[in-house]
Amino acid sequence: MKLDVTHEAAEWYKEEYEIKEETELRLFVRYGGIGGLIPGFSLGVNIEKPDQIYAQKKIENLTIYIEEKDAWYFDDKDLLIEFNTDLSEPEFSYE
Repeated sequence: MKLDVTHEAAEWYKEEYEIKEETELRLFVRYGGIGGLIPGFSLGVNIEKPDQIYAQKKIENLTIYIEEKDAWYFDDKDLLIEFNTDLSEPEFSYE
């Protein structure tokens, strides 16, 4: 699995979470939400230290990652996080 994050999306996370120094941002599978890869599930975001990294992308002082325990959700698909200018927020694309 490949995780890619555009610079614009990373900047949004830095502003939203007021990130100024080296920080790890975990994408995790949660029950509920809309627009997820699997109906009934979506991705949540939390600032926390990694345990067992499945995929990661580092942009400047921000590392966005997914843990091994959430690998099932992606079913060997790649994840691209881009910034949607119309919605002014990140957008997830699975390929």
